[in-house]
Amino acid sequence: MIISRTGERQWINRHETFEQEIDDLVDLGNNDSGSVLDDYNDATLGIQLLIQEAIDKGQHIRAVGGEWSWTKVAATDGLLLNTKPLNLTFRISAASVSGNYAKTNDDLYFAQCGASVQELSIALKRRGRSLRTSGASNGQTIAGAMSTGTHGAAIDFGAITECVVGLHIIVNPTRHVWLERASYPVASDSFVSKLNAKRISDDELFNAALVSFGSFGFIHGVMIETEPLFLYECHRVNLPFNDALLPMMKHLDFTDSPLPHGSERPWHFQIVLNPYDLAGGVLVTCMYKRPYRTDYTPPPGLQGGVVPGDDVPTFIGGLVGIATGLIPATVNTLVGATYKPYSDVWGTHAEIFSNTDTHGKVLSSAVGIDPMDVDTVTQILLTMNVSEQFSGIFSYRWVKSTEATLGFTQNPHTCIVELDGEYSSRSVDFCRDFWRELDKAGIAYTFHWGKVLELNATSIRTMYGTAKVASWLRARRTLMQDPKSMVAFTNDLMVDWGLDSTADPDVIV
Repeated sequence: MIISRTGERQWINRHETFEQEIDDLVDLGNNDSGSVLDDYNDATLGIQLLIQEAIDKGQHIRAVGGEWSWTKVAATDGLLLNTKPLNLTFRISAASVSGNYAKTNDDLYFAQCGASVQELSIALKRRGRSLRTSGASNGQTIAGAMSTGTHGAAIDFGAITECVVGLHIIVNPTRHVWLERASYPVASDSFVSKLNAKRISDDELFNAALVSFGSFGFIHGVMIETEPLFLYECHRVNLPFNDALLPMMKHLDFTDSPLPHGSERPWHFQIVLNPYDLAGGVLVTCMYKRPYRTDYTPPPGLQGGVVPGDDVPTFIGGLVGIATGLIPATVNTLVGATYKPYSDVWGTHAEIFSNTDTHGKVLSSAVGIDPMDVDTVTQILLTMNVSEQFSGIFSYRWVKSTEATLGFTQNPHTCIVELDGEYSSRSVDFCRDFWRELDKAGIAYTFHWGKVLELNATSIRTMYGTAKVASWLRARRTLMQDPKSMVAFTNDLMVDWGLDSTADPDVIV
C-alpha cells in the first residue's frame, strides 16, 4: 500500500465552512501489482498498521473522502486518511455470491471506499448497469455518502444507504469483518475468505454501521446492489404556488397532477421555492424512469454550468457577501439566470447526475419531516423570511424510509426540507431560528448528518429514541471490541452528541 504523509497541519473541507487542526493528512494509494485482489488486501494491512500507529501515539484517526460534509462529522484532530485514491471497483462472480442471495451476481458490484459516486455511475454504465439513486452532486465517495445518509429525490426508493448490502470494515488493528444482514445473505464464504475477513451476519449490526459517519472503524469496501441500465425522462416545470401542490407535497399523490405526464408517478420529484418570487410559482423537477435505448441525445450542460440533476448548492454560491437590502433582487437574478425550466431531457443516471463540483462557499442545511407537516413548515419559513430575509432559497425532496438505525429519513416517506444559501453568520442564525420554531410548533424532525446542524446528546435521543441510540452504541462496541480503537475513531462531535461511550449502552440514561 502507498502511504504518503503530507505533513499538513490544517484541513479545510470542500465547502470551506470550517478549518480543522490535524496532526497529519495521509494520502493513501493502492499498489499496482497486477492483481486487484492482492492490492486491495495489501491496503487492508496498511490501514491496520495506521490504526495501530494512532493508538500507540494516542492519536485520533479518521477516513476522509470527498470532503463534502458541511460539518466536522468526518473530521478529527489526529490523522486524516485521504481515501480518494482507494478507488478500486470490480464485478462479482457467481462463485462469490451466496446461494441464498435473492438475485444474481450481475446485480452486485464491489467498490473500494474512495470510489466516488460518479466514478461508480460511469463504471456501471459501461457494464449496462446503474445505481438506483444518488445525491444530486456526486463528488462524494461511496463510503462517505453512505455513512451520512446522502439522498436524492427517488420517492419510492430511499437514500444511497439502501443500495448497500455488504460492508468490509477494518474495526481495529488485528480484526476486520465482512458485515451483511442475516435476513439478506449476499456474499459466499469464498468471497469473504478472499478478503481474509471474519463474516458477521447480523441485521442490527449492519443497520447500525450503515450510517455511522466513520466511527465504526475504517469502511474499506462496499457491496452495492444495482439494476439494469435505464433512462430518465426529465422535466423542470414552473407551477403556481398554491394549494394544488399539497396533494403532491403531503401525500405524494399525483392523481390528475399538472406534471408533464399527469397521474403517472415520477421516480424523482423535487420542488424549489424562491421566497422572493412567490408570484412566480415554484420550480418542480420530475423524472420518469424509462427502458434503456440507444437512440437518444445525452443531455448537454445547461446555462451557467447547471445540469439537469443539479440541486441548489450547485449554483447558490453566487450569493456570498451580498448586502441585506440586495438579497431579494440578487436571489431572483441568480435563480432566473441559472435554474431554468426545461423539458424532455433524456439520459442515464450517470449523465443526469454528473456534477462533481462546487461553486463558492455555500450553506446547506436539511431537516427530515413527516410530509403531513410540509405546509406548516413552509409557512414557518415564509413568516420568518419576512423579518430575517434568508440569503438563499428553500427546496423539498422526498425519499422512502431507511433501514439504517440512525439514518435521518425515518418516516415511511420523509420530506427533506433544505435551506441553501450564502454561508454566513446571518444564514446560520436563520437556520437556528428555524429549528427553534419547529420545536415550538411541536414538529418532529431529524438532521442530515453531513449538512449544517445543531445537536446534542439529548436532542439525538429525542429524534431517534433512546432504544435506537442504545442499539447503535451496542453495535459499535460489539463490532469494534477494542476500547482503544473506539477511542481512536471518536471525534469531538461524537463527544458532543453523547455517542462516544465505550461502555455498555444499556446503562446510558
